Amino acid sequence: MKPLQIRIDKWLWSVRLFKTRSMATDACNAGKVKMNGANLKPSKEVKTGETYNVKIGQLDKTVQVIDTPKSRVGAALVPNYYTDLTPEEEYNRVKSLRTTFEYRDRGDGRPTKRDRRQIEYLKDYFTTLDKSSLN
Repeated sequence: MKPLQIRIDKWLWSVRLFKTRSMATDACNAGKVKMNGANLKPSKEVKTGETYNVKIGQLDKTVQVIDTPKSRVGAALVPNYYTDLTPEEEYNRVKSLRTTFEYRDRGDGRPTKRDRRQIEYLKDYFTTLDKSSLN
């Protein structure tokens, strides 16, 4: 049986890497979905065996296509459609980022919009430092 021809944005949504298809399309347009270092357009067709790098928030996830679903699949069926090749160190790095930066003193309340932007800036800054120190 021939695998279904499906667009990358639809595949990312159907295997639950993104919550909505428009979020998957926006990620493709923003250059957060790559194959062999090249940005992918949302209309690129997925082929079995291809490996994609997808940036989801702070996580750089690497996935290899096993099959293409007809429509969005349940969370229990996701392993039938892709293999997660992301190294364990990447998950640990993201986990440590969450614990390092998310501390606020008791009674400070919610961060303001300005505070939130500064926090996001620092997260991105230290993430790029971590990546440059690995090379």
